[in-house]
Amino acid sequence: MPTIGIIGAGVVGTATGVGLAQYGHRVSFVDVDPRRIDALRTDGLDANDSPRLDEPGFVFLTLPTPNDGYRWQLDAFVAGTRALGEALRGSHTFQTVVVRSTVPPGTCDQLVVPLLEHTIGRPHGDGYSVASNPEFLRARSALEDFMHPWMTVVASHSPRTVERLAALLGPFGGEIKRLADPTTAELIKCTHNLFNAAKISFWNEMWRVCERLHVSHADVASTVARSAEGSTNVEYGIRGGEPYGGACLPKDTKGFLGFAAALGLDTPLLEAVDAVNERIEDGVDGSGNGTAARAVVEEALVAATHARPR
Repeated sequence: MPTIGIIGAGVVGTATGVGLAQYGHRVSFVDVDPRRIDALRTDGLDANDSPRLDEPGFVFLTLPTPNDGYRWQLDAFVAGTRALGEALRGSHTFQTVVVRSTVPPGTCDQLVVPLLEHTIGRPHGDGYSVASNPEFLRARSALEDFMHPWMTVVASHSPRTVERLAALLGPFGGEIKRLADPTTAELIKCTHNLFNAAKISFWNEMWRVCERLHVSHADVASTVARSAEGSTNVEYGIRGGEPYGGACLPKDTKGFLGFAAALGLDTPLLEAVDAVNERIEDGVDGSGNGTAARAVVEEALVAATHARPR
């Protein structure tokens, strides 16, 4: 079995490493916090403050990426990636570098690969490859979620790397989603979280309406969760590029906006739903220029890290 390195022993890193260790892999954790290292060692796990790459294998980047206002703070992620690059520079074993942290779309291609190439002094593919494998773990059940995934997303420009990573993670079960573009995988994870956030905010708006009308939010929510087509049909509404129409959705959305306003309630999420639909109907999709969009991503990554190699 290949060896496994875990850089960043937080919730995601620990669940990933422990899960792979339970499956029989030799796992080594890397973290900068001595308390985490001691705790892992107390549990009988191998843990150090720097990577050791003695044998071919996989190295998972599971580093924190908190927000700083309206951008990701990537200092810890960059530091961990650079430390890995320094270890790879002196290594003669092939390593598959797997980005598992939640990162801005474009990070693998525009940050990780250039930073590793700069630090190692060798081009991507010469002794290492890079892949994206976003996590879908809940903090309270991270290990259980890792051991029994509903879906595993693996992405790399190298088909061989995709298959190697799929072979490593496939035995845990669930659907394997193979992608040729890491940016797609990164955007999948962001969209996954954003959808959950939007769903929670939507039901909080409806909760406020229920409170004002003195009706049971639990009755409304539990029924709609099973009756709405968007809840029972996983393909409903995800095509993109077309407004909602028909006899019901436009009139009822606008009608309820007026009803909520008459109750003295602001419903900013529902207002945004209506506004987005009108923009799509009017052909104002904001898609812009692809080259410009890539430049915006790259500038954001440079600003966030202050460490982009030139």
